[in-house]
Amino acid sequence: MTQQIPALANTALVVCLCAEWCGVCREYRARFADLQSRFPQVQFLWIDVEDEADLLHPLDVEDFPTLLLAVGDEPRFFGPLTPQIETLERLIRIHSQDADAPALRDQALTELVARIRAAKPA
Repeated sequence: MTQQIPALANTALVVCLCAEWCGVCREYRARFADLQSRFPQVQFLWIDVEDEADLLHPLDVEDFPTLLLAVGDEPRFFGPLTPQIETLERLIRIHSQDADAPALRDQALTELVARIRAAKPA
């Protein structure tokens, strides 16, 4: 049984940055969608880095899957993540439950979160 996440989670954003040609990403997508169904308060997005290059600029994503996790406007995690859904689930729980978890101090990531939220509203 999936435990409930506090109200803070309704501001959580999980973005998988992948490429259509990536076999690992294609295999991961179904598990990512399944995790989304277990966290209805969290906004999940799948972004193809080639289709959305303008949105992601100036960041380059070279390793797949790369995950971006933000709470509110603060990026909390950004980087490649092994395609094991349990790892992503732990990250979501940790950052959704700890309002005081430190944000990443990267202006480009903060700006990316703002662009994604503006372009892809919940």
